[in-house]
Amino acid sequence: MLAAVREIKAEIRHGDCVNVLTDYPDNTFDLIVTSPPYADKRKNTYGGVAPDKYVEWFLPRSKQFLRVLKPTGTFILNIKEKAENGERHTFVLELILALRKQGWLWTEEFIWHKKNCYPGKWPNRFRDAWERCLQFNKTRHFKMNQEAVMVPMGDWADARLKSLGKNDVVRFDSQVASGFGKNIANWIGRDKAYPSNVLHLATECGNKSHSAAYPEALPEWFIKLFTDEGDLVLDPFVGSGTTCAVAQKLRRNSVGVEILAEYCGLAEEEITVGDYQLYEKGTKNAKRNGSRNHKVH
Repeated sequence: MLAAVREIKAEIRHGDCVNVLTDYPDNTFDLIVTSPPYADKRKNTYGGVAPDKYVEWFLPRSKQFLRVLKPTGTFILNIKEKAENGERHTFVLELILALRKQGWLWTEEFIWHKKNCYPGKWPNRFRDAWERCLQFNKTRHFKMNQEAVMVPMGDWADARLKSLGKNDVVRFDSQVASGFGKNIANWIGRDKAYPSNVLHLATECGNKSHSAAYPEALPEWFIKLFTDEGDLVLDPFVGSGTTCAVAQKLRRNSVGVEILAEYCGLAEEEITVGDYQLYEKGTKNAKRNGSRNHKVH
């Protein structure tokens, strides 16, 4: 019996996401993962948004995100507040509160630890080595494939599990009366564990033509965690197309929205390497080079 074949598509849309997303019906996307222009950053590229105006600027866009995201979907927002006049600005914290009032659930906060962050020296602080990846949802019941992002147990497991004490083979409650407990014996024979909410990723990326491209490993981790093959991913600030390129490699459909026409061209190049097909009913996925599967509007 022949298996059904579905083509994996990547679509690049030119325009402001607040307008472009009106073309899509409610509950369309399985995942929104994006890194919008930070406050007062990339002025030469995007003009910059003042920190005091950032929430006002963002909320009409997040209203569209809330509408087009499926009830089982997830919204990941990569963002970082700036330091201004000797202190951190509060616009990210204000945005979190405003998004909750808009109807979002602030489910989790992941930390992107930038292993090779840019060196520098400031009189009252150290260099930035992390950024926020905020997780928002429409409901408390959302798709999450935790096994897809499990990590190797590490060498510690060999030594720790060789000699188990009496408290390791039963549930041992915390001695500080926290209510937590553990059973170390449950990890015998396992070679992988669930990760923490800190992602240790370098800042390098293959694209050097965009002023703020993030590494492929960042959207890749969230796409694996919150979607299945054949699902639909949205990046409303797609820039040079990293999210769509990664989604394509992982056999997810994607839509990227970019306000600058020149970056739409870069995004198009990112996703023209080949086209992908998803073969159902247990057959293998295939990649077919030499043809296009994307659209640019």
